[in-house]
Amino acid sequence: MIKKLLLSFILLGSFCTVFSQSIQSPEKFLGYKLGDQFTPHYKIVAYFKYIAQASKNVKLVQYGTTNEGRPLLAMFIASEENIGKLEDIRQNNLRLAGLVTTAGSSASSNTVKSTPASSSTATTPVICWLSYNVHGNEPASSEAAMWTLYDMVDQSNARTSPWLKNTVVVIDPCLNPDGRDRYVNFYNSVKGETPDAYLSSREHAEPWPGGRINHYYFDLNRDWAWQTQKETQARLALFNQWLPEIHVDYHEQGYNAPYYFAPAAEPFHKVITPWQREFQTTIGKNNAKYFDQNGWLYFTKQEFDLLYPSYGDTYPIYNGSIGMTYEQGGISAGLAVVTRTGDTLTLTDRVAHHHSTSLSTIEVASAYAQKLLDEFKKFYDNSRANPPGEYKTYVIKK
Repeated sequence: MIKKLLLSFILLGSFCTVFSQSIQSPEKFLGYKLGDQFTPHYKIVAYFKYIAQASKNVKLVQYGTTNEGRPLLAMFIASEENIGKLEDIRQNNLRLAGLVTTAGSSASSNTVKSTPASSSTATTPVICWLSYNVHGNEPASSEAAMWTLYDMVDQSNARTSPWLKNTVVVIDPCLNPDGRDRYVNFYNSVKGETPDAYLSSREHAEPWPGGRINHYYFDLNRDWAWQTQKETQARLALFNQWLPEIHVDYHEQGYNAPYYFAPAAEPFHKVITPWQREFQTTIGKNNAKYFDQNGWLYFTKQEFDLLYPSYGDTYPIYNGSIGMTYEQGGISAGLAVVTRTGDTLTLTDRVAHHHSTSLSTIEVASAYAQKLLDEFKKFYDNSRANPPGEYKTYVIKK
């Protein structure tokens, strides 16, 4: 009898191990290592759909389509317990903001009572939202999004699994699929058998209009507040249903620049709270810890301010999030480029850097979940009781 029980436990353990290993990494699914080539958008979509079928910890939402018909996706990742309660988590998060006053009712409803319903910061997860590749020719981050997704659903990953106990992670792998494919199609059409790292090569001379912009040649990172574009309208409809406590917008800058992460450049707008300023530094220090371990260069504070309200870092921060932009050097870098220091910057390097800050940010979100929720609630409580501005609202006529 004892032998049979031992055999049963061994078989059960083997089954669990096989199950955890059955989820394919991006490398196995795609057939190449991340960084060896640029992944077309349809393959990114295929990987996210594959994970949606293979993992019990996720929910994939298609929140819209681009002007060229490509899907816009957001992957929600949580513990098995919380993934089945996403709507309750969303509703409670809106209660913290005072935007839901009774169970299932929004503050805009005509039937809502005037007193906000009780909300709890002790029983709800923190929401960490990561947005990748808003500029199509800054493509490294979408590659990193697949790697980050895999790490978050890999149940054998002892580092990441505990974070999901108190954190809901949202990954939008590509905010600008039309621009991304414009760049990737260009690059793949001119590259040689091996990357040419020298700037004089054709693969570093992207033709007009380039992949930065969307189908209508509009910069989607200038559109968060104004919402003139189809992609922005669909994304903000979903974003505003959740109002995450942390939002990161992933970019690339000139290839000669080291990696940039928060804290942002001063001065800060007066409505940005002391907590929002302080916590940018907290996250930045955690990012720096991992960059220091790997000998990667980075900088903070020198540029990338938080004044214009329509960027992917500022729109969220003015809506109560810890809003940040992360910038990896890499525009026009292709798969490899020689920098002015004589070093060769590769796509593999760029992907690794974005992957590192992705996990670092989720790690900090989990470690400070309670404080993030408390301060998020305080942000909206103060906006009603003691608003910092002269006016409660503005009406913009079209």
